Amino acid sequence: MFVPLKIIPPKEAKNIPGISYQDTKIRYYPLKEAAANLIGYTGKVTKEDMEKHPELAAGDTIGKAGLEKAFDKQLRGTNGGEIVIVDENGEEKKTIQSVDKSDGKDVHLTIDAHIQEKAYQQLDKKAGSTVVMDPKKGGLFALVSSPSYDPNKMVQGISQKEYDIYANDKNQPFISRFASRYAPGSTFKTITASIGMDAGVTYPGKQRTIHGLSWQKDKSWGGYSVTRVSDVADVDMRKALIYSDNIYFAREALELGETEFRTGLEKFIFGEDLDLPIAMHAAQISNDEKFGSDILLADTGYGQGQLLISPIQQATMYSVFENDGKMVYPKLLADEHDVKTKQAISKETANEMKRLLQEVVTDPNGTAHSLYDPDRQLAAKTGTAELKMEQGKKAMKIVFCWHSIRKVTGS
Repeated sequence: MFVPLKIIPPKEAKNIPGISYQDTKIRYYPLKEAAANLIGYTGKVTKEDMEKHPELAAGDTIGKAGLEKAFDKQLRGTNGGEIVIVDENGEEKKTIQSVDKSDGKDVHLTIDAHIQEKAYQQLDKKAGSTVVMDPKKGGLFALVSSPSYDPNKMVQGISQKEYDIYANDKNQPFISRFASRYAPGSTFKTITASIGMDAGVTYPGKQRTIHGLSWQKDKSWGGYSVTRVSDVADVDMRKALIYSDNIYFAREALELGETEFRTGLEKFIFGEDLDLPIAMHAAQISNDEKFGSDILLADTGYGQGQLLISPIQQATMYSVFENDGKMVYPKLLADEHDVKTKQAISKETANEMKRLLQEVVTDPNGTAHSLYDPDRQLAAKTGTAELKMEQGKKAMKIVFCWHSIRKVTGS
């Protein structure tokens, strides 16, 4: 009787007395760690799987994680076979039962394997994510999470020792960071500014006199204050974006007021479930329907407070700057040709914001000046979010960056 011990690559098969080999077909993932959190992996059914899905049988292979799990029914198909009576010569005499097999269906993604792999390499195993999206049609070209794991080990049968290395990694390689929500930090200032411009409260030349690196509305804030990095006295919206001034946008949010600010935010995708085969909570403005304090309103204005947005949702919101204020919804299936849009801000505001975001790159003082390339026109906004447990104490830092590329010279 053949007893399976382990699945190994053919090149590792050695001539060992008492050991024989059988060829078997299993999933192989050429992108390995670069796409593991997106694609997932397959595995043999468990008792629990069969209890949930009576159509499954022992030995069946199903999707265990990622898109393999999300599209399991389409990809798996159904087994077939027949029971026949044969004579002593092996000739079939009678068919007792016959069941036709049904192949699974192909699922074509918008993901570009080259971009996916390059984006993963650039993260260099550091904790982070990269989302690359076509802002015009919504196609997701890359969804990368780092660090990651090798899904081929899962399919072949991972050892407990290897699994424990992944499970005990403090950077949590099994988390899909592109779908995890964070405080967006300073990248959200573009949304606050856009809402303010549409409301007639904010405008490019609007100047605020700010002294020092910290500010509070009044003494009712107690020991809490909004802080910034650069001590620039006279700040207009252009400078506020270039220097990424927290105080400027905190005060803009306060002037807008909660009702006007929330009305503008609700034109984006807060509270919406995106039509993607990826487990992801909806973007959040705050824990409750009301801020309940000026401090929370001010903090939300510069991307902190109780805001929670995933990198996918962040990329979706930024599509307004490429589409005259229309937000383009993301898609992952290549055969989905319809482009779903939603008007979030005015055309005039979107184009003005894009111009200002280009200056964040071209201006030597801009926080995104490191992206400057004389042969390409880039629009960007960097951000660092400090998740504060209490004033002045940092729990974690996160950085988002968006840029739109327009080639200036060359073919």
